[in-house]
Amino acid sequence: MTSLEENARAIWQAGVDSVNSEKLTSAAITYSHHSLQIGTKQYALTSKSRIFVVGAGKAGSGMARGVLAALKHSGLSISGWVNVPEDCVQQIHSIKLHGARPAGLNEPTETGVHGTDQILRILENAEADDVCICLISGGGSALLPSPISEITLSDKQQITRLLSAAGANIEQLNSVRKKLSRVKGGGLAQFCQNSRLATLIISDVLGDPLDIIASGPTVQDESTIDQAIDTIQYFLQPSNPVVQKCLAVLQHQEAAEHSFVHCHTEVIGNNATAVQAAVLKAEQLGYTTESKAHVTLEGFADELGSQHAEQLRKMKAHGGKRAYISGGEPVVKLADEQIRGDGGRNQQLVLAALVNQITHSPDLASCLQDAIILAGGTDGEDGPTNAAGAFANQQIIENLIQRKPDAADHLRRNDAYTFFELLEGLIICGPTHTNVCDIRVVLTDTTK
Repeated sequence: MTSLEENARAIWQAGVDSVNSEKLTSAAITYSHHSLQIGTKQYALTSKSRIFVVGAGKAGSGMARGVLAALKHSGLSISGWVNVPEDCVQQIHSIKLHGARPAGLNEPTETGVHGTDQILRILENAEADDVCICLISGGGSALLPSPISEITLSDKQQITRLLSAAGANIEQLNSVRKKLSRVKGGGLAQFCQNSRLATLIISDVLGDPLDIIASGPTVQDESTIDQAIDTIQYFLQPSNPVVQKCLAVLQHQEAAEHSFVHCHTEVIGNNATAVQAAVLKAEQLGYTTESKAHVTLEGFADELGSQHAEQLRKMKAHGGKRAYISGGEPVVKLADEQIRGDGGRNQQLVLAALVNQITHSPDLASCLQDAIILAGGTDGEDGPTNAAGAFANQQIIENLIQRKPDAADHLRRNDAYTFFELLEGLIICGPTHTNVCDIRVVLTDTTK
């Protein structure tokens, strides 16, 4: 491993470590003298008080451990149920971590529906003296499925797949998912009307809009039924039977009346937190650093990759040790299923950057000399793959020259995983138990 690669990985890892879900959650909860502080909200407790922990997300395992660590010596009765990906299931005291979907499959499942039913039962049984803590993080939409009675889980899976493949962004997707769910868009909170509900969020949505993160199960829905209808009509063909069914349901739906007087919600970690930590690490390693933590939706991964390649060339032209660190979450416009390969948005971004760099370099053999670009999802899971992302440096170029895969063709077919697997450029770290979108690292060093 070259020093540039070591540094890029260390910078990315520093960002991931800064949003460690167990530490963030533990730091947000304090028990003292029959009082429970959750974020900025204080709850009075009695001898009858119980703590119920529920939630969903890729960070759910770490967040649940954080609750238990914070209340370890409290003597309080603690129990609960949290839906997580199957590869995040661990045995911990008193809180059930339920595998609600397979690793790498970011879709709702019947197992997830069962888990959500258990969560709803817990909330319905909570009483006035109790405090319910809801742990929400990225991936929560797929991990907390509970379709409205007029549609099936299969219907919801299909409409989500169709919208994703057509390029719908997270806000557009959620506008539809919320209206087809019993728990999203504030619905979950309505099952806890007899108790108190505190929600802690590790945000995987740029700008931290509370109604978008995991489709906002415990906050007021800011989207409308008309927005959901418009999204479906804009992206999808009305001739599809599932599209017809969902549109018919939405067109006859009335806006729900929800109450949130018993609710308190706080964000305890986000993409900006991770980018700031990555910047600090880069500066400690001696790099002159620029950064950007996006707070609004980004464009397509191909375009972002090209922009990062342009940034790399500017940095090399200025000379010295330079770093550019960005945080965000682009979307991938999927190729036709018949030709589509494997990959995720980070792998697609790096491959697009590599193709752009090759195109703008007079000499392939040295086009990434003294430079590296790395992109990875902070959850350790990039698309339906076991990789967090990928990197491209001079070693990848040497492997490319030797093994001769067609980079442009792999990019066109969304087959970045196969490409980087062949060239040994994948980042594989397993689940990180957190999720605050992506971190991208571009380094150049002309001082050698």
